Amino acid sequence: MSGFKEPDAERKSGVAVIKAEYVISDHKRTLLLDCITESDKEKLAAQDGDNNNKCNDNTDDASQPYKKQKLSKGEKKRLRGQNKARPMPFKHNQEMSLCRTLIDVAENEELPICNNYKCSFLHDVSAYLAAKPPDLNSTCYVYSTQGRCPRGASCRFGSQHLTPSGRNIINFSLYERHLKAKSTVNHLDKSIQFNLRKRCYDFSKSGSVIAKYDKYKGKISNGNSKNSVEQNENSKQQRTESGEDNTFCPVDGDTGLICEIEPENISESENCIDGGGAKSSHNSRQCGAITDEDVIQVRKEERKQVNWKGKLYLSPLTTVGNLPFRRICKEFGAEITCGEMAMATSLLQGLQQEWALVKRHTSEDLFGVQLCGNNPHVMTRCAQMLEETTHIDFIDINLGCPIEFVYQQGGGSGLLRREKALESVIRCMSNVIDLPLTLKTRTGVYTDKNILHTLIPKFQDWGVSLVTVHGRSREQRYTKKADWDYIEQCAQLGAPVPVFGNGDVLSYEDYEQALVNSPSVAGIMIGRGALIKPWIFTEVKEQRHWDISSSERLDILKKYVNYGLEHWGSDTKVTERLHHLYLINFN
Repeated sequence: MSGFKEPDAERKSGVAVIKAEYVISDHKRTLLLDCITESDKEKLAAQDGDNNNKCNDNTDDASQPYKKQKLSKGEKKRLRGQNKARPMPFKHNQEMSLCRTLIDVAENEELPICNNYKCSFLHDVSAYLAAKPPDLNSTCYVYSTQGRCPRGASCRFGSQHLTPSGRNIINFSLYERHLKAKSTVNHLDKSIQFNLRKRCYDFSKSGSVIAKYDKYKGKISNGNSKNSVEQNENSKQQRTESGEDNTFCPVDGDTGLICEIEPENISESENCIDGGGAKSSHNSRQCGAITDEDVIQVRKEERKQVNWKGKLYLSPLTTVGNLPFRRICKEFGAEITCGEMAMATSLLQGLQQEWALVKRHTSEDLFGVQLCGNNPHVMTRCAQMLEETTHIDFIDINLGCPIEFVYQQGGGSGLLRREKALESVIRCMSNVIDLPLTLKTRTGVYTDKNILHTLIPKFQDWGVSLVTVHGRSREQRYTKKADWDYIEQCAQLGAPVPVFGNGDVLSYEDYEQALVNSPSVAGIMIGRGALIKPWIFTEVKEQRHWDISSSERLDILKKYVNYGLEHWGSDTKVTERLHHLYLINFN
């Protein structure tokens, strides 16, 4: 590849570059005795009698500084207790929190009355303001940029926009401009939440698609003769060569309308199996213009097309890939962004915390939602709902989550071992939506048994638009080196479906080396590299190392905090959350 520079031979692949003057070469790991359990202290006391006295001194006198005891490698390995010295997590006290009806009250509005007789929050604004901790700063970023702070009296920067009585001051010119801009979309509408919780949402479209698939699979398994199977394979090969979609719903090749398969006509209709999800009868006669989408079948080539080739893809990082972090990465050159993994069942239940993962900033010009589920009924309904109620560009299926609970339920990487369930999920979702459907997957479940190469050739037939391959198995998690040779093998087998590679890209040199090792990939997804340095996207585009200054790093951190205040709010609970995410993302 032109412009490619060979990486330093002494540098290990997958290791972030740090200047030598910042590396502590003589550092030795030591054990903090106040953080180990009593049983581990007894083990140490048995090895060295003096250690017991040191442990007791640290335990009895809390004012003494922490004392560290040097241990051998074998001693460290034997001590596997919990860290008992960790501080307690932040606990939100409802009785000292102001009721939501009283938080955001404009200075010219009457004080509303809470009608919830079970409400356990505080309803005395004066008492709340008296007990409220002091402000963290005199300037509220949300008020300065939006003209109105929705956290009102609970804002930890409220001195700028609160009256002495706790009323919220509004800058109407800024606020009207903010409302017109709609910087964040995909909020959960209360009517949609109500319909989901009362199970009143219309999922008839998904039900029709799933019923057609079940009917088709039943007839394929029970009613096919040998001639019908051979005829179907020949027809399937012809449609593949002509570039048509090859999914389960039978479609008339001339009109584009879906055929209804009758039991007595199975052998006649098997040669017209194609993609779709609408209802129509092949033999029914139509009069007049047909404009209903339930009658006209949308073919794959008519759906929204995305040019994935060569784009920089920010990985959907669970917990840390939040909207403020994605905004930072977009400013540094990321081109494709995807929300954090969202559980399909939680979205269908209308849970506010899960719907927060679907929110999209206006700067994200190519944005998708990643879903995790284990059966076609839930995944298809969720895909239909997202297409109808949100503004997104694609839907991604998570086939790589290694979490034990998700895996045991058959979701995430657990779907890789359930090929029939995986096929039904992909086919049904592809037929119920007009958006591109993508996958993010691992190489397999076990370290010594890659299975993706057996599945990836089938993805085009099932209706997948893009496959992202994380070059590790579920067992390897993130500790082993990514297998880019296997990613190249999968990219060749998956053609013409574009395949992205993912794993161990921490610099622009790693990026270009990955393209050299896997020339068949359409692009590369970057995950931990962006967590270490969000400006990696700029480095890749400009093909250089960016020796970013400390002041520039501090500006990035300030911007992340401000974006977090704008996204989550500025009350005490959110500021504690930002402290936590600040440490995770940038330390």
